[in-house]
Amino acid sequence: MTLPRTGARLVIAVVAALATTGGAALTVTGAQAAAPGCRVDYRITNQWPGGFGADVTVTNLGDPLNGWTLAWTYTAGQSVSQAWNATVNQSGNRVTATNVSYNGALGTGAGTSFGFNGSWGGSNPAPATFALNGVTCTGAPGTPAPTTPA
Repeated sequence: MTLPRTGARLVIAVVAALATTGGAALTVTGAQAAAPGCRVDYRITNQWPGGFGADVTVTNLGDPLNGWTLAWTYTAGQSVSQAWNATVNQSGNRVTATNVSYNGALGTGAGTSFGFNGSWGGSNPAPATFALNGVTCTGAPGTPAPTTPA
């Protein structure tokens, strides 16, 4: 069966329109994915035998956040005893700090700080890595994961 010339042109036009629309849908899907990224500045503000004070600044380099949790692991047995401007919990060596009511919204490029007191034994090294809402902070904006079209 052969299509008349106008029928073939119509099929080609429909296929081209669907291909263009499908490409636009792929672009929109990729643009909607949240881009993670963060930087953490961890600073010991004072230290004495068996104890220390620390200040942590979290900067959001990705899409705006409405609520955050920062996680890290201590490697030398340190423990957090008192915190301000965040709710800090510790289980073993793993520590999580969660926003409080007034500092949960972090726009792109925005930051917030919190502090805490803690204890240490033989040494007090800074944590090697931090994760904001489950994404490792690299100091650079992240790239969203590719999405598979439907």
